[in-house]
Amino acid sequence: MRFTYPLALAAAFVAAPALADTTVVHAGNVITDADSEPMGPATITVTDGRIVSVARGWNAAPEGAETVRLEGMTVVPGLIDLHVHLTGDPGGDFWKGAVEPEEWGVVVGAKNAAKTLRAGFTTVREAGSAQHSGFALRRGTEEGMIEGPRIVAAGPSLAIVGGHGDVSGFRPEVNAVLTSGYTCTGAVECAAKVRRASQNGSDVIKITATGGVLSQQGRGLEAHFSDAEMTSIADTAHSLGLQVMAHAHGARGIEAAARAGIDSIEHATYLDEAAADAMKANGTVLVPTLMAFQGVTERLGQGIYTPVVEAKIRAVAETAKVFMGKAYRWGVPIAFGTDAGVFDHGRNAEEFALMVAQGMSHREAFASATTVAAGVLQMEGEIGRLAPGYSADMIAVAGNPLEDVTVLENVDWVMVRGRIID
Repeated sequence: MRFTYPLALAAAFVAAPALADTTVVHAGNVITDADSEPMGPATITVTDGRIVSVARGWNAAPEGAETVRLEGMTVVPGLIDLHVHLTGDPGGDFWKGAVEPEEWGVVVGAKNAAKTLRAGFTTVREAGSAQHSGFALRRGTEEGMIEGPRIVAAGPSLAIVGGHGDVSGFRPEVNAVLTSGYTCTGAVECAAKVRRASQNGSDVIKITATGGVLSQQGRGLEAHFSDAEMTSIADTAHSLGLQVMAHAHGARGIEAAARAGIDSIEHATYLDEAAADAMKANGTVLVPTLMAFQGVTERLGQGIYTPVVEAKIRAVAETAKVFMGKAYRWGVPIAFGTDAGVFDHGRNAEEFALMVAQGMSHREAFASATTVAAGVLQMEGEIGRLAPGYSADMIAVAGNPLEDVTVLENVDWVMVRGRIID
């Protein structure tokens, strides 16, 4: 039997708005951003994933709203980590690239995305993964199918042939099979690879501007790309509305990347004053990833890394304890990033204590993972603070991170995009 509805009734169904999903958070204390002082007891109202208001005192919730009571807790903006590798876990077993399918990275990434979110990080920049694994995680967390943070994903890194970021350590014919297809030689080819990355879904372009610690070569910590190649990469990415993040250790590689217009330098172990000046002159941000050095040092002497890698780790160990402090004193802008995946995911907030140990104030360290990091992502109107119109990304901790940023190592409650993580 076929039913027909009166036209007016059908129109009413079409025109009726969906019921708003509202959550009211009663917090014992609220810090809206790193530049503000604690508000004391306050009410945060969230509707359909957006912050509607942040008001002093505990105000009554509207009818039908869910109420969350966080008496005795401090609610702060969700944290941002600008350098993670969700699809990988720590270890020296580089050979796994030859035996594990790329799809396995999504399984590993789902596990690590949940750990990262529960550690208080509601936005991350995925700094290099297989072609589609990072993008699959990005979509999964956005649609709420996978528990995890907002993901800004780079996808495969651009590298020189045989450099850090390319495949090495195998027989030549195996290297050729396993390569990501994103190596390039010359300005024209490098521009083409940036365009290919954009076509395939990259939110940001990642390059390996110098050699690295964990690759299977014992050389090449200075510049890998030529000046023309790096300028081509930066100019092409910017023309597409994309930023470029550059893995770089050696001072001259850092300096060359900054001069070329690269937006952020990751690691920067051997930064010197000339490289720092180039970064300041070009507005290039340092993402120091101090936990990466901590993580690899913890695994020395256990047969985890190859002899080549162990030698490089020992060579950088002492420098890693001081280089960020030099950059800080020289006035280089610094934002929060950890290189999680080189160490165990979920330990991201241990980076704060290392930053403070090299000279940052607790407030500055907190800002580096909130307002400063949001600015690096060009999302300063979306995340990094608690304010009307912003995404409802927030966490609750016991204590005041403006006075002791290490309280962020223990997160008691998380909301991401308005979703409460139970």
